[in-house]
Amino acid sequence: MPERIRVLIIGLGVQGRKRLAVAGADVIGTVDPVVPEARYRRLEEVPLTSYDAALVCTPDQAKVELLRHLLAHGKHALVEKPLTASDADQLRELEGLARASGAVCYTAYNHRFEPHLVRLKALLDAGTLGSVYLGRFFYGNGTVRDVRESPWRDQGGGVLTDLGSHLLDLARFLFGDAVASEGFRAWSLKRFENRAWDHVLFGMGGPPTLVMEATLVAWRNTFTAEVFGERGSAHVHGLCKWGPSTFTVRRRVLPSGRPEEQTETLAGSDPTWTAEYEHFQRLCQTGRTDLRNDLWINAMLNELARSPGEMAVA
Repeated sequence: MPERIRVLIIGLGVQGRKRLAVAGADVIGTVDPVVPEARYRRLEEVPLTSYDAALVCTPDQAKVELLRHLLAHGKHALVEKPLTASDADQLRELEGLARASGAVCYTAYNHRFEPHLVRLKALLDAGTLGSVYLGRFFYGNGTVRDVRESPWRDQGGGVLTDLGSHLLDLARFLFGDAVASEGFRAWSLKRFENRAWDHVLFGMGGPPTLVMEATLVAWRNTFTAEVFGERGSAHVHGLCKWGPSTFTVRRRVLPSGRPEEQTETLAGSDPTWTAEYEHFQRLCQTGRTDLRNDLWINAMLNELARSPGEMAVA
C-alpha cells in the first residue's frame, strides 16, 4: 500500500461532495452517471491501477454491486451508512470478498466521532454513572418535503433507515454487545407526509432500557442523547454540524435533591468528517474488515420494518 492512498469518489450528491472536500488531494477521480462534472460515468470505466480505495456515496440500492466490484479487485471501500440488504448473505459475501482480497470494507457512521458522544462513551466505559438504567435518544430534522420531492429518497424504510440506523449504531457504540442480544421493538411507525416512514419510535426493555425516536417533521434540527444511571446522568444536546453542542454531567444527590452539574459547550465546524476519513485511512493500513455491526443493524432494520406501521404508543 503506498503511503498516499489514492481515492475514488463514487456518487456526487450531498455526501459525495462532503467526502470530496475532506479527501482533497487524495482524490484521483469521481464517478456519477448523471452529474456532468464527474470524470467517469461507470465504475467499470476507471482503470484499476489508478486508485487504491473508493468512497461510495450512492443510493442504498446501488451499494452492494459496487462493493462487489471494489472488494473483488482488492480496493478498500468506505460506504455511506447504512449498508443493508434484504438477504444478509449478501453482506456476508462482501465480508468474504474483503477478507480474501485483503481489502477494507468500512461503513461510515460519522456520529461515532462527535466529540461529546466520544466523551459520553468514555464516561460510560469508566463506570462514572454506575449501573445504567435508561437511555433516551431523539434525532430530528425538517427535511420531510425535501425527501418527498427526491426521485429516490422517499422509499423503503424512510427515516427508519436514514436516521434510525444512526441511533442503532450509537446504541452499539455506547453500550456494546449487550444491546445486540436484547433486540429492539417498533412502537410507532408513521407516514405523516411521505410515502415512506417520516417518524419512528422504537426501543428495548434492557438493561438498559433504550428509547429511540427519529423524525423528519422536527422543524428545527434537534439531537439529544440522555443516559440515566444510579450515580447520575449525562446529556448531549445538539451536533457540531448544527452547533453549538453541549455536554452536561449531573451527579446524583442522595436521598434526593438538585444534582451537581457541569456543562461544556462546543461551537465551530463539524470535525467528524475529517476524523472519520483519517480513521478509514488507518484501517486501510491493516486490511481488516468486520461487518458484524452492519449485519446486526441490517437485521434490526428488517425486523423493525416488519412491525405494524400504525401502532399507538402505550
